[in-house]
Amino acid sequence: MNDRQLAALWQQRLSTRRFKVKGGEILESQASTAAEGAAGLRTEYHIDHDRVVFSTAFRRLGRKTQVHPLASHDHTHNRLTHSVEVACVGRSLGNRVGAMMAEQGYLPEGITPFDLGMVVQVACLAHDIGNPPFGHTGEDALRAWFRDPRNAHWLAGLSDAERLDVQTFEGNAHGFRMVSRLEMYANEGGMRLTAAALGALIKYPWTVAASPKPGKFNFYQSELAYFEAVAGALGLPRQGERWARHPLSYLMEAADDVCYAILDLEDAVEMGIIDVQEFEQLIHPLAATEAGRVWESPSSRQKCAMLRGMAVGRCVHAIGDAFMNNLPELTDGSFFSTTGAKDLLAVCKDNAVDRVLSEAKELAKKRVYRHKSKVMTELAAYPCLGSILDVLVPAVHAWVSNNGQVDNRQKTALSLLEVLPRPEDGLYAAYMSILDYVGAMTDNAAATLAREISGVGIM
Repeated sequence: MNDRQLAALWQQRLSTRRFKVKGGEILESQASTAAEGAAGLRTEYHIDHDRVVFSTAFRRLGRKTQVHPLASHDHTHNRLTHSVEVACVGRSLGNRVGAMMAEQGYLPEGITPFDLGMVVQVACLAHDIGNPPFGHTGEDALRAWFRDPRNAHWLAGLSDAERLDVQTFEGNAHGFRMVSRLEMYANEGGMRLTAAALGALIKYPWTVAASPKPGKFNFYQSELAYFEAVAGALGLPRQGERWARHPLSYLMEAADDVCYAILDLEDAVEMGIIDVQEFEQLIHPLAATEAGRVWESPSSRQKCAMLRGMAVGRCVHAIGDAFMNNLPELTDGSFFSTTGAKDLLAVCKDNAVDRVLSEAKELAKKRVYRHKSKVMTELAAYPCLGSILDVLVPAVHAWVSNNGQVDNRQKTALSLLEVLPRPEDGLYAAYMSILDYVGAMTDNAAATLAREISGVGIM
């Protein structure tokens, strides 16, 4: 692939086309910046950024679990602070890669390095926007309820693909549903983000039916047609029932990996689960000065912050270089098939980066994720979310099956939903509306609702 071909592919990969939904048809939405672009106020990618930041779904991340459910400690991360920090690292990665591409003549005309940084930043801000209450445990709790043989009769009448969707709540797929359907222009294209931002957001461009077992996926049947339009605008190669990933999605993924590997341990130091010396020993290979020592500080919190800052900076350089070393394969979609690597960390020439991040994840798995304080709350997530589904699913099933005719108790249960499903849309759409409602809840809201509907404390 020559330089001109590479630049032409990037022109398409950075498409600013937006899509809306009218009468079930996917249509192109008009550009947003006819006036603003002339005045230099916001680019199309800045508009994407603002639409994500000002959404209610993004705001709710402030009360959703990152690692420690319902944490009372002031300094631990929630999904909102995690997403903002990932976005900072992602922007740095995008800017670095953009600057190197510009230097080598690969950036299309009219595109700046900061545009790449902004696209990655938008994807990073939205990467957890579909996570349910209680994080990954919440995902598993929602799946477990719909997979329980005792609840199988509620799924009668669904197609195989629809049943798989309902039984496999996936934060990544719900995130795409959030930005392409639920927020802003509800059921009419959602936030209508640029194709470039949506492409960078998608780590797993396939449905659950096409996912490698027991792999992840990024869109339900309900959003498949919308993604097909986005993939077409970006020119992403289709491989059977899957698509090649957008090249910038690898930078979004790497930013997330760096942040959760390092910052989850920083939280663990803050909570006394591991000590600061252990954190320092682990991070030292990425944070040593030229003299081989790290900066000293009388405060363990400040010391962790300095270590983290130096480590993240080194990661950004190494990952940016790895991206450029594999630029043709990332651009044309052949990265995995050519290199066999699943992510950029696996092809970093700075071996210390991949090694330290892998060791950090392993330590977190052994000492942090299985800590008793976390496990007890995670166990409570199953009956908590299960009790909400116990109320909502039978009511919605009756509503659809009886064409809107329900008893008083079912009517009361249905009043919990923000948007009542239309009986004529069928059970699949109705069940997805339940998952929209429950998945959007914060940890606190889910815990409070489960307690209130149980009747405990009513007297």
